[in-house]
Amino acid sequence: MDFTTALDQHLAAVRTRDLDAYMATVHDEATIILPNGKTVEGADAIRAFHKGWFEDPDWTMETETSRTVVHQDTAVAVLTVDYRDLDQHGKPYELRYLLSLVFARTDGNWMLVHDQNTHC
Repeated sequence: MDFTTALDQHLAAVRTRDLDAYMATVHDEATIILPNGKTVEGADAIRAFHKGWFEDPDWTMETETSRTVVHQDTAVAVLTVDYRDLDQHGKPYELRYLLSLVFARTDGNWMLVHDQNTHC
């Protein structure tokens, strides 16, 4: 599978809140850095975090890919994200941030190894 297809599958799994499809794209030793700076490390912690997030029906996320670089078995994608959700009081809010995704090709599959969210 080429990287563009793998990236599309990864993002589709997030948008559709498909935890199993999402985790099929995540390396066992992946790291995620959230917009607030919190770090989530390893597949078990990432699954637990996404389980809770995917169960929240209120959020939507639109992405626009601004850059991809593929070099042998490593690929990087930089996306602009428009995220909408409700806060704990039910008040709508929006975030715009940059999402950097690093994938490594392992046994022919592109696997997420690093996910960094940065406010812009």
